Amino acid sequence: MTLLPAASLRRRLLLWLLVSTAVIGVVALVDTYNEAVTTANNVSDRVLAGSALAIAERVVVTENGALEVDIPYVALEMLTSAAQDRVFYRVDGPPGRFITGYQTLPTIADMGGRSIGFADATFRGEPIRIAVLQRSASTGINSVPFAVTVAETTIARRQLTQTILLRSALRLAMMIAGAAAIVWIAVTVSLRPLYRLGDAIAERSPNDLHPIEQRAPSEVQGLVDTVNSFMVRLQSALDALRHFSGNASHQLRTPLAIIRTQLALAGRAATLEEAQEAARKGDAAVAHAERILAQLLLMAKIDAAGSNEPQKLAAIDIAALAQRLTADRVPAAAEAGIDLGYEGDGPAFARVEPLLFGELLRNLVENAIAYAGRGAEVTVSVRQGRDAVRLTVEDNGPGIPPSRRTLARQRFSRGEHRDAPGMGLGLPIVEEIAALFDAAMTLESGPAARGLRVAIRFPAAGTS
Repeated sequence: MTLLPAASLRRRLLLWLLVSTAVIGVVALVDTYNEAVTTANNVSDRVLAGSALAIAERVVVTENGALEVDIPYVALEMLTSAAQDRVFYRVDGPPGRFITGYQTLPTIADMGGRSIGFADATFRGEPIRIAVLQRSASTGINSVPFAVTVAETTIARRQLTQTILLRSALRLAMMIAGAAAIVWIAVTVSLRPLYRLGDAIAERSPNDLHPIEQRAPSEVQGLVDTVNSFMVRLQSALDALRHFSGNASHQLRTPLAIIRTQLALAGRAATLEEAQEAARKGDAAVAHAERILAQLLLMAKIDAAGSNEPQKLAAIDIAALAQRLTADRVPAAAEAGIDLGYEGDGPAFARVEPLLFGELLRNLVENAIAYAGRGAEVTVSVRQGRDAVRLTVEDNGPGIPPSRRTLARQRFSRGEHRDAPGMGLGLPIVEEIAALFDAAMTLESGPAARGLRVAIRFPAAGTS
């Protein structure tokens, strides 16, 4: 499956900046709009209050006790500074008696004890802002209350609000554009070490697995260290693979050469007996090659199992399994002149995979049969301890000197037994299978310092 390339880091940062700034900008613009409306109302309300006061100053009481008002031109001129707005007024005496002005102009019925009040209303289908001023005119004996209502349309107010909002939006847009440009440049400059790192890796030879020495920002240094560690492990794995492949080809070359030789001898044989002898030797070489291939395949299976994620294994009775597997090898041991037996004192549970455990034990038994010599004794035993299960396979043959036991653990190493069958994979296979089960293998001398004892210590497991 082909993975699509991830979005550019630079674009991601820029997108996050723009989205967050836009959200903050919208909130700021809403607050700016409310503030602009409040500011425009405050400015215009003071003008309305001044106009209403100018009209109220011209209200007088006539001789018959009626109210009379002479509307001054300056009062209306205060409201006509914005030519697009229209102004309206009315004067009312007690008790709500209309005196002059626009009789249908809305007013504030309940002032709540205030001398001046402001409100939004609609007049002749247009939104207006009204101011109501309550005063009283004195006759010298008593006072006559009256109310002056002044109103204007809100065109100028809306334009002022829109102007403030537009300027704020322009400043915000310029701020976002400037921040985006700064982020784009800053991220570009900051990513240059990553670009140089990518170029350094791209220019490498496919066989060059040395650690990366290119300096990187601290945020990605952990990634570089991880890549370096992976390259070291990969180099080690490749070296091991080359070594394994070389040894495997060398081990297979001998039986294949024998097979070709015996086929040639069989083709030139003068008698049936010579041809049969060549065929027998060729068949033995084929069997040897099959054993080599089987061990190579087993080694590959072990490597694959070790590279996979560890699995929870069930606890099994390896004592019973070992006893059964030992019994299966008794005929082969008897044919080789080996006394093979089993010793145990009851069940012993450990967490292992049965097939791999079988391969482990088979390799131990076959190694003992191959190297102990005719007339030797080979004993398999399983003992249950408090925290471990101990599997041992010991013989009374020539054994392995302590100085060569480390070498015997290495792949394709046969020590001093170069004429013996096999290819030196028996003990390495055993040790690697044991490692899969968190078990440890040790090589010891057998009874009376003779032979070899291979001991494997498995962590004990309950039956639950």
